[in-house]
Amino acid sequence: MAAVPAELPMPTLDAESENLLQNVSEQGGYAFVNLAALAAGGDLRAAEAAREMAWEQLHSGPWHSVLPVWRDAYSMSCLRMAVALHRAGDWREALRVLDLGLIMGGNLLRKDLDSAVELIMRSCGDGGCGGGAGEGSLEERSEWCSESCDKAEVIRVLPNRSLSCKFVEKRSSLSLEAFLCDYFISGVPVIISDCMADWPASTKWKDPAYLKKIAGDRTVPVEVGKNYLCSKWKQELIPFSQFLERIQSNDCSAAGPTYLAQHPLFDQVVGRKYVRLYPASVSEDLYPFTESMLSNSSQVDLDNIYDKEFPKARDLDFMDCILEQGQMLYIPPKWWHYVKSLTTSFSVSFWWNEMAANT
Repeated sequence: MAAVPAELPMPTLDAESENLLQNVSEQGGYAFVNLAALAAGGDLRAAEAAREMAWEQLHSGPWHSVLPVWRDAYSMSCLRMAVALHRAGDWREALRVLDLGLIMGGNLLRKDLDSAVELIMRSCGDGGCGGGAGEGSLEERSEWCSESCDKAEVIRVLPNRSLSCKFVEKRSSLSLEAFLCDYFISGVPVIISDCMADWPASTKWKDPAYLKKIAGDRTVPVEVGKNYLCSKWKQELIPFSQFLERIQSNDCSAAGPTYLAQHPLFDQVVGRKYVRLYPASVSEDLYPFTESMLSNSSQVDLDNIYDKEFPKARDLDFMDCILEQGQMLYIPPKWWHYVKSLTTSFSVSFWWNEMAANT
């Protein structure tokens, strides 16, 4: 365990505090400014009240309509709370509050939030901030359950016609030039099979005890439910250790399936997934929602297609595959995708756009 820093340094907050509070005042946040002054003096209750006030502003309407100044104000109050909690020796709660600032706050104070998290994690050491890897049952097993992948059993749980149409092509030793010419420019999916062998995550992420040790105390956003179109779907902020316990138990009766929130390049690090892809040319036959916020989502439930309501969907051609550990899947823009986990699994998505690619 490293030496505990006497204070959490906040250089950006110190430099930007006056301007930020002035901007908050201009938006009518006088009560927040008064609480922020008390919080700067070490008043934990004032810092918590300021955070709650900023939290209400973050939820005053659609996320895109929230004023950036209130996101930065939320970050400020999280930092003030973390400083007070750190002084009191409550590192775990300080870490939780800092994570909330990173998840919900703005960019202005992000460097201070990141630095504070790093200092606290370093101080906590391998044992976690108050228990970490020593709690729960994850320590009892060194690897996720290795579930078999019998084709007949897999097909039984997949949508109708799965693995019966056109398979996504697999390529090994694919050069960047070949990827761009054969797949990227032409907009064709491809599985790249040998680009992840040197990833440390390919072995380390198989060990749930390792994951809990390095990140069990961190707060993460998760999605609970079959998908975001279901009436019971919801989002939660929970400790990463709790997320690991949920996916390890495979018990969906209480909370429902849980996904760590967040496919042009979809990389399968641990486990395996079934992926079905429909080209953009059949978009109309997949019956997208008409609402603007859901226009990139289909009304069709592939697990239970209603022929009378969606008559064109059942017989559409598609491409599909079982994405194995260590494989990358390129999904072209505007292609529709359906994904189903076949085992406990972790995947990573990489996104880019043409502007980023040209700079």
